Amino acid sequence: MKHFNDFYMSQKERLFGYLLGRTGDYQLSKDIMQESFVKYIEHYGKAEPIPTLLFTICRNLLVDQSRKQRSEFEFDENLHSHDTGHEEYPFIREESRHVLKAILQLDKEEAYILSLVVGSNLTYNDIAKITKMSEANVKIKVHRSRIKLKELSQRGER
Repeated sequence: MKHFNDFYMSQKERLFGYLLGRTGDYQLSKDIMQESFVKYIEHYGKAEPIPTLLFTICRNLLVDQSRKQRSEFEFDENLHSHDTGHEEYPFIREESRHVLKAILQLDKEEAYILSLVVGSNLTYNDIAKITKMSEANVKIKVHRSRIKLKELSQRGER
């Protein structure tokens, strides 16, 4: 169990960052993160931990969640008010809101790949395995998505 605990501690922030970037929903991200780890340990708990497998499970849970809702995830600022009321970094929080809104304006594939890179710190090689694309294709899509995200977030700041 210690082996899994080390895996959990090393992956939880990466997985949560990825999920938050995909959903824009703090609570939903926490729930799916937890469910991803549970499914991982149920099916692969005795095997050597593989982060790309965890992210694949997570992606499948996101797809299932999307099917249940039958709609796109929408940004709701009320979902991001999980703090204690002390907004210590108002400028950072405002910038984060602009970026989250911009991410949700990207098409599904762009947001998915960019979230894997930024939110999880996975390598391009790992992302290529998860998405079943070539590493070169992943790099191109990340580059294009970053440019588009920058343009969208700049529009949101105006």
